[in-house]
Amino acid sequence: MCGFRGRAAIAAGIGLAIVSFCPGLRAEETQTTCSKEDFESVVEAASGSLRDLNNQNRPVFQEKLRELKEKRHWSHDEFIAQAKPFVKDDKTAVYDQKADELLSAIASMGQEGAAAAAPDCALLLELRARMKMLVDTQSAKWSYMFEKLDAELEK
Repeated sequence: MCGFRGRAAIAAGIGLAIVSFCPGLRAEETQTTCSKEDFESVVEAASGSLRDLNNQNRPVFQEKLRELKEKRHWSHDEFIAQAKPFVKDDKTAVYDQKADELLSAIASMGQEGAAAAAPDCALLLELRARMKMLVDTQSAKWSYMFEKLDAELEK
């Protein structure tokens, strides 16, 4: 199974394609035991990664929206209406739904792993994989929103 523990990959309930792109998930890099703190740190890392991603992208995105407002000479009310499709449309709704599902699973799995008498290391692998999927989903959403905005600025 591509160097992964079969039990861990199966128990994780995720495809090998997803697992294989998650750093630190190869069997030779995982511990044979895991602790409550490992689960807590994965959830904390997910929160930190998302916060960093938003802090990096939000100011740049807002500045580009202001550029578009100036370029189009929109009033404040026009700006509010015209900017909405750049942050909320059918595709961003799909990203948001996926992110919500992943956040829910991460929180649940993190609590389950931290509360278990004997932490399940396969569950920890799944938690790490979902964390990566969450960060990737949010990165893709930002990329999509920037692409739409950049295309509009070039017109």
